[in-house]
Amino acid sequence: MIEFDKFTLQNGLRVLVHHDSSTPIASVNLLYNVGSRDENPNRTGFAHLFEHLMFGGSVNIPSYDEPLERASGENNAFTSNDITNYYITLPKDNLETAFWLESDRMLSLDFSQRSLDVQKSVVVEEFNQRYLNQPYGDVWLMLRPLAYKVHPYQWPTIGKDPRHIIDSNLDEVKDFFFSHYAPNNAILCVSGNVTTYEVKTLAEKWFGPIPGRDVKTRSLPREPKQSEQRVLEVSRRVPFNSIYMAFHMCNRMHPDYSSTDLISDILSNGKSSRLFQSLVKDKELFSNIDAYITGDMDEGLFVVAGRLNNNVQFDAAQDAIFQELNGLKKAVENNEIDKVKNRFESTFTFGLTNALEKAMNLCYFELLGDASMVNQVVKEYRRVTAEDVMRVSKQIFSPENCSVLLYKAENL
Repeated sequence: MIEFDKFTLQNGLRVLVHHDSSTPIASVNLLYNVGSRDENPNRTGFAHLFEHLMFGGSVNIPSYDEPLERASGENNAFTSNDITNYYITLPKDNLETAFWLESDRMLSLDFSQRSLDVQKSVVVEEFNQRYLNQPYGDVWLMLRPLAYKVHPYQWPTIGKDPRHIIDSNLDEVKDFFFSHYAPNNAILCVSGNVTTYEVKTLAEKWFGPIPGRDVKTRSLPREPKQSEQRVLEVSRRVPFNSIYMAFHMCNRMHPDYSSTDLISDILSNGKSSRLFQSLVKDKELFSNIDAYITGDMDEGLFVVAGRLNNNVQFDAAQDAIFQELNGLKKAVENNEIDKVKNRFESTFTFGLTNALEKAMNLCYFELLGDASMVNQVVKEYRRVTAEDVMRVSKQIFSPENCSVLLYKAENL
């Protein structure tokens, strides 16, 4: 059970405090309710661009990393389709340094053409290295728009095209910042050997003077139900043929989310999983195969991805995968369910022994509706039955709900 206190500043910033006397380290997590789904379709990659811009200096602090290093702190960030998350770990005695740094870049970044140009170059280089010049790197650049036709999940966090970042100007960047990076669009959590009084005093001192902003109202289109299978075949200079099958699934708050997540574990979590035992070990169709969910807040994807062995045809590979998926609709043993439940519980619970993981999870579940939901996650997974697995499998695993990317290897 993770206990915490919660309060809200007058400007709308929600603040969570978890007291953990077992560590001299404080973890400060700041979650902004903005991700790639909030971007203009003609200016994608902005949320990820800001992950970089936020480290480029603010109005009063030209160097973000230098004072944090002097305080013996570490920091990083990540962007998803749904959120942008920044975090700092540092000695508890230096906690105010984190409040100073995070509040100043929330107040306003150093919006200069030079800073923008530097970060543009960094992001475009990352786009080229990770997505265009890496084997199989462009999978999500093709799989997402194949599966999504309306919802902005149709592009990855890096964006659709590097031209969207290259062609952006300072006014567009400023508008995106002041429309999303605001105290009334953020959640702050501090976890460590701290008191609520200490955190509240620091929050009011450093974040309190920042005015709330006119955050853009989110009104996203609902992805229509897919009615027929979509197939895209591409050829690339890669060593092996690969197949990617994406099925639409429920959103993060749906009662079937935990069942769907456990289905992915039954299929591919470890060498005793169904896909490995049948398609890798017994039939030798794949050298490796995986199943996972994207975990998005809106309706996400259940993905099966596998690397084919030589001389295995795409049709045979796809048929074999569907055969395993259809098997879940007919029979699931209780011990099979219990195994993946136990593994999930141990992984999730062990992760929460880390102060930073606690802070991240508290922020995320607060965004979903209530931070206390973090204490119900294991119970939700424990409630999943074999009947749930079979029922959800029948709902998800149909050809008409599937988008298939056939990634063909050219001769090197």
